[in-house]
Amino acid sequence: MENKKENIAIKINHVYKSFKLVYDKAYTLKERLVRHHNKANYREVLNDINLTIDKGETVALIGVNGSGKSTLLKLMTKIIYPTKGNIIVNGKLTSLLELGAGFHPDFTGRENIYFNASIFGLTAKEIDKRIDDIISFSELGELIDNPVRTYSSGQYMRLAFSIAINVDAEVLLIDEILAVGDQHFQDKCFNKLAELKNSDKTIVIVSHSLGTIEKLCDRGIWIHNGKVMMDGNISDTIKEYIKNCG
Repeated sequence: MENKKENIAIKINHVYKSFKLVYDKAYTLKERLVRHHNKANYREVLNDINLTIDKGETVALIGVNGSGKSTLLKLMTKIIYPTKGNIIVNGKLTSLLELGAGFHPDFTGRENIYFNASIFGLTAKEIDKRIDDIISFSELGELIDNPVRTYSSGQYMRLAFSIAINVDAEVLLIDEILAVGDQHFQDKCFNKLAELKNSDKTIVIVSHSLGTIEKLCDRGIWIHNGKVMMDGNISDTIKEYIKNCG
């Protein structure tokens, strides 16, 4: 039993997530007074999610926009927290959820490498040893010494991905970020993810590129209206998803 626990990368137990609805509307004084006494409205995004992801698994979360996939990834990173339930992540985690999140716009790309990698626990000496590899993979060249506020969305993605794969994380979470940038770099990222998969990293990815995730992932989890509709072999899950939502 203990060995089974040690093999778990992510454990999601009865997780619910609701968001308070905020309406952008001007109110009269009377409406404000009446509304003040009304109960707040909430939208339930996730409803009783229970999942176990083992170490070394490469898992795709699929579903239509608004189904709760990205919210679930954010919960795993502790960017936000469940309304009910809990999530346990075993191992060092890194994520690529929002383009440029964690970058200081006035810092150069090089400075942001040190800033970001230190957040993931690397020392300055450790970053020194891998900075050339990070810059090389990003293909930013001399732009690495420009402020990142001058970067295009594709350049942001190159830098963010290059840092994320060089911080020795055991769990990697990715949300649609690979849809940004040119085909060459997308292919390069896919090949790197395949390499990481074969090195026993745990990867959870959200993507609408079903062909790509079918090649990369072994397991698919289809989420619809905040509930898990299917969890199984990636090809079978994609077929069922397309049949019902395609």
